[in-house]
Amino acid sequence: MVDDVDRAVREPLEIFPVCHHSPASALAMARRLREKQPKVVYLELCEDMAPLLTELRNCRLPVAVQAFAGQVEGFPAEWAPLSVIAPMTEASAEYQAIAYALDTPGVELVLVDRSADHVFQWDPRHEPEPRLPEPGDAEAALHGEAVGVEIGDLRPRFAELEEHLLRHGRVRHWSEWWHQYVEVPLASSDHDTYRQVMFLIGSLFRRLAPGDGERVRIDEDRERYMWTRMREHLAASGADPAECVYVCGAFHAASRVEEFGVDGTAGAFSVSPRTGTTWQYGLIPSSNAAIEAQFGLAAGSVSIASTQWTKSLKRTRVRPYRLAGQDGTKRKAPAKKTAPAALAPRTASPAAIAPATGAGEPAAPDRLSGFLRRPPVLDGLDEAELLGWSVEIVRAARRSGYLASTADAIAVFETSILLAGLRDRAKPTPYDFQDAAVTCIEKDAVPGRRDVRRLVEILMGGDRIGRVGYEALPPLARDVHDRLAPLGLKLQQRGVQRALLDMVSRPELRACSDVLWMLRRLLPHGAARPIMGERRLGERSIQESWDVAIGTHQRSLIELGYEGVSLEQVLEQRLRREAYGPQATTATVLAAVEDAVLYLRGGRLADELGAHALKVLATERSVDGAPEVLRRVRSLLAYYRTGEPVLPAWIESFVKTGYAHYCTLLPTAFRDQDATVRQVAAMLGFLFGMESLALSLGCDRAQLELSVAQSHPEEPAKTALLWAAQVQLGTLSREELRARCGELLDNPLVVPAYPRYLSGFVHALEPVPGLADVVVEAVSNAFGRLPDAVLLPWLPLLITTLRSGAAELAPLLIREAGRIFPGRLEALDAWVPPWRSPSLPPGTGRAASAGPRGVALLAAHPAACDAVAELLGCEGGWASTGPAGAGARGAVPATRYPATCDAVAALLGCEGGWASTGTGTAGAVLTARHPGAAEAVGALLADA
Repeated sequence: MVDDVDRAVREPLEIFPVCHHSPASALAMARRLREKQPKVVYLELCEDMAPLLTELRNCRLPVAVQAFAGQVEGFPAEWAPLSVIAPMTEASAEYQAIAYALDTPGVELVLVDRSADHVFQWDPRHEPEPRLPEPGDAEAALHGEAVGVEIGDLRPRFAELEEHLLRHGRVRHWSEWWHQYVEVPLASSDHDTYRQVMFLIGSLFRRLAPGDGERVRIDEDRERYMWTRMREHLAASGADPAECVYVCGAFHAASRVEEFGVDGTAGAFSVSPRTGTTWQYGLIPSSNAAIEAQFGLAAGSVSIASTQWTKSLKRTRVRPYRLAGQDGTKRKAPAKKTAPAALAPRTASPAAIAPATGAGEPAAPDRLSGFLRRPPVLDGLDEAELLGWSVEIVRAARRSGYLASTADAIAVFETSILLAGLRDRAKPTPYDFQDAAVTCIEKDAVPGRRDVRRLVEILMGGDRIGRVGYEALPPLARDVHDRLAPLGLKLQQRGVQRALLDMVSRPELRACSDVLWMLRRLLPHGAARPIMGERRLGERSIQESWDVAIGTHQRSLIELGYEGVSLEQVLEQRLRREAYGPQATTATVLAAVEDAVLYLRGGRLADELGAHALKVLATERSVDGAPEVLRRVRSLLAYYRTGEPVLPAWIESFVKTGYAHYCTLLPTAFRDQDATVRQVAAMLGFLFGMESLALSLGCDRAQLELSVAQSHPEEPAKTALLWAAQVQLGTLSREELRARCGELLDNPLVVPAYPRYLSGFVHALEPVPGLADVVVEAVSNAFGRLPDAVLLPWLPLLITTLRSGAAELAPLLIREAGRIFPGRLEALDAWVPPWRSPSLPPGTGRAASAGPRGVALLAAHPAACDAVAELLGCEGGWASTGPAGAGARGAVPATRYPATCDAVAALLGCEGGWASTGTGTAGAVLTARHPGAAEAVGALLADA
């Protein structure tokens, strides 16, 4: 390890070892850059991310530089999408180097690490697995499943070594060990000491990595890649290595590869070409919690590091580098004209401020021995800081509902010192303080939303969440911000904002409504959530209310921008991908058609997807998606019939093909045990519901009749469904169906299966809604005839069957039952069900006395009769035919248009025909023979 340190120190090109998100590294980096002022900065970061670094000035840190590929070429398809991110915080050495290079004239920044494509080429399955965040931890999930690229992964790869360090260091996790034994001592060290200590740590972790040869081989390939790129740049630019600095992780600084150094030899290493994958680059918001989750750090460690960074800046008076115009940074007053702290006499020894050893220069003196032997020094300011922490945590705990007092603050203060002493520490660390606060304040239950551990994390700086500025957003995201500008919302702000849209008074808000509905379709749940208003086929809301949280879901919006330049383009691409995917079904394609109509106004895309739905339907051999197909075809038909002058050609072909397709599959579906009753009922609903349109397009009804005749189900539910279909086709009368239901109740062997018959009858209301009265009668007969010993065991099964399998059909049954049963409880005793009332002989009762009532009905509602005549295309008006008055007038339309009257009677289900009483009284005879039809017409058109 000493040889590794000496080799790295003697290198003419100064190597600056760092640790990812280490305030000590950032402090040493800022100090060294102001001392040396290098002309070239080589940085260990993916070389293809270089053009994006200038956009960091438009963001509020922390953010992450991202390389994203939605479609892959040269990688397995199941890996897509690919994502590589490199988080940036102000308390990181790489940000200090970037800010210095971009804002200092004449300085060149060169990224030398492998590209994002090579990240997956070289190590596709051995990258460190990111820690999956807990459910509901939204801030920790900002990076998603992206592969993290960090500078300086300094963590032991030897499990026994890490366990040894944690046990003897009396700490709980690695972040606490690093803070106690590396961060705090190095914060006040000089440049040479810092470098030698970091070289030593990198060499230690590199050599103690048994059994991990594959990972070490990949690390060595990265080092060969970086040194090759640096030598190429030095040869091309002619830069002096003494005026350059190489910023890399301490693990890579103590390298032993042949290509190491400016004078290294080029071995057999060759860089493989990139694949055909198209990579897109952008900035996404990050957070302290996301960085901790990405790289397996302890919760709160990045926040503590940020606090340590601020504290170190105040103590050392080192001026950090910040990009000009950086959002979220404080503007400080101009510094006094004094010597920089880094050049103060107390640290201004020639060896301390001398540049890295170049050709002919003596090696840097040994600083390791003195550093390792130096005892820790207690800072006098820590006591005051600890006292302030103790007071603030008690105040925060009381605001969160804890019964904390001044005594608890004293207890936390003393316990922190006690824990630090037990752990052999010179001063309490934030982790000691956190344990002391939990011990002294936390009770059996948490009274508020946050526990004491979380309150301490907030006290130490909290979870800072970054933000990508408008100028750094991709074109799609900027377009969304521009189109939603009329809402007057702060879309960059995190949290939920309420948007009220009144499209009547402000028609320009309709465009905002379209954008919000597309965002709801494309972004995760919660980014745009409608509170009032809906968008369905043929309907548009005039007022809407939305909860908008685009700032919270900024990462998703940015990644949406990688797919296209507008929301419409991205939505069209996704709809095509869903419709033409290998797992696409007819229902999936019809859903894409519906979305194309809802969000993209239909047109060309809807016609194309509809034609593809026809092809998919012709290849399906199962009926799994029949209910969804029926629902979507009905809604699309209703939309086109009401909103378009003619039906599109694709939907006519779909109905025609679907009619023949389901007729072919119907007998098989009745026998197939995998086909559910709901699916078979949906098939029949398609056949009966689309029958009129299909017949008008040239289909043959005999095909449906043959299909039903060939069906021979074995399950009770499907048998009841077949009976309903036969009733609809006219091959089975209602009286025969009632008789079969009575036979089922009379047979004690069939009674246990009666609920399944009822389930079939309920599902039959989908294709044959006119059977609602028969179903109500069947249920009523069961409750009335079966004893409790038989009824009660299968009553729960009946209820669960109706609830799970036919919940949408229950309102139809309830409405029919409300029409049949009496409305008052006292009328129930004298009530006789309609199916049990005695039938009256012809010519008696109501029918015999209905003649005058029918004439009076026409006389009482002349406007209704005029409306019917106008609807049916009748000309002329009422005629005065003598003393009969209004009664004779009502007979005129029926007399002059006997065919029309026959059509009305057939439409309303009236039986019988014309009586031989002369044409003059034909209308009265029809009304007398069909009083129900006359009353229905009068009630239906009374307001016409």
